[in-house]
Amino acid sequence: MRWRGVEPSAGTTRREVLRAAAAAALLAATGGCSTASPPPSPVPGAPSAPPTTTPAPDPAGTEVAHAGTGRPELALTFHGAGEVDLARRVLTLLHERGAAVTVLAVGTWLADSPDAARIVTGLGHEIGNHTWSHGDVDGLGEAAARVEIERCRDVIAAATGGPGAFFRPSQAQHATPLLRRLAADAGYPVTLSYDVDSRDFTDPGPAAVAARVRTAGPGSVVSMHLGHPGTLAALPAVLDDLDARGLRAVTATRLLAPA
Repeated sequence: MRWRGVEPSAGTTRREVLRAAAAAALLAATGGCSTASPPPSPVPGAPSAPPTTTPAPDPAGTEVAHAGTGRPELALTFHGAGEVDLARRVLTLLHERGAAVTVLAVGTWLADSPDAARIVTGLGHEIGNHTWSHGDVDGLGEAAARVEIERCRDVIAAATGGPGAFFRPSQAQHATPLLRRLAADAGYPVTLSYDVDSRDFTDPGPAAVAARVRTAGPGSVVSMHLGHPGTLAALPAVLDDLDARGLRAVTATRLLAPA
């Protein structure tokens, strides 16, 4: 398979191509450049620069649930499944209000709805991997879990030309060490968790959803869902609250990028 910006050479394995594609996407998203000038030499006695919040690549995989940049930003992340027209309405409203979000898409949703990935990216949002079938991936053995991650990755790649920005396990807030390693092997060095759960999938009503999201602050990663009408109904209040508090909804890639 050949993805945009990645030319496989003789002897290159498919896994190496996948990792190269993921690295290229992360560099593009954070403004990285291989021809950048080296940093200036430190001044004696000057304080050292603060560490960035973007995790360093780790062959075992890294999980992130919150960003510590201090910028007035947070990430609204959506589990991608459900009726495509409802998803379009949610993503359009967000776009019209100047919010960019991350959609962790279920592979079967993308396979059954050929327009879904294009809707997500066409409205300025980013897409990631939420397993192929949204089962209890923690309860699977290594081989079956690998298939869940890689099969979703492949359908994202077929639709967008790359593996997507992040992996998030299904039916779990946090990934096990095994899942983080498998995700890293599949081209996702960062597994995206969250620190605020809107619980919108329980359909508690728009006011309850908005109240939960109000607990999010700078650096938060919020879990939401595309396939619930109550989520759409809650979004105006959610976005009004963010505006009132001076917070901007950005993609997870932007949230985790260094200043």
